[in-house]
Amino acid sequence: MNFEHLIQINDPLNPLVESLTREQLWEGLVLRAEQPQLFVIGLDSCSILSRTDSTMERELHYGQATVRDHVTLTPKDSVRYDILATAEYVGGSLTMTIEQPDELQLFLRFEYKTSLPSADDNGDPDARQTEEIVKSAYRESDIDTVRLIRQYVSTRNTPDQLH
Repeated sequence: MNFEHLIQINDPLNPLVESLTREQLWEGLVLRAEQPQLFVIGLDSCSILSRTDSTMERELHYGQATVRDHVTLTPKDSVRYDILATAEYVGGSLTMTIEQPDELQLFLRFEYKTSLPSADDNGDPDARQTEEIVKSAYRESDIDTVRLIRQYVSTRNTPDQLH
């Protein structure tokens, strides 16, 4: 299953939404990669197993379950998470890309590619409903990510103050 959507970060027509700079949004995306437990409900801890200037190998701990992933950082542009498939977990990827069509507008594009079959592949109404539930959960999680980044930027205190 593939799914993508766009969240508008800056809206020049809505003065009630505090604008973020590309750099602030980037800092929030890096924080999410380095400390995902601040953003992901149910995630107990994250261990960074190895790191370079542009990549991280991580182990994510959800109770007794462990998921491994590879994170690729393209500075001030995108973060890609490649989740390694196991017998218990679906593999796939999530790419968050900053888009800035002009100086006033800023967007964050979320692209999911999973090994879940697409509902279009089998025409099963239950599969379509499951797919819509998964997409909705992704969308809500991404909206929450943006909310937490805004909160982080506005407080600029310790990251512990998120949530």
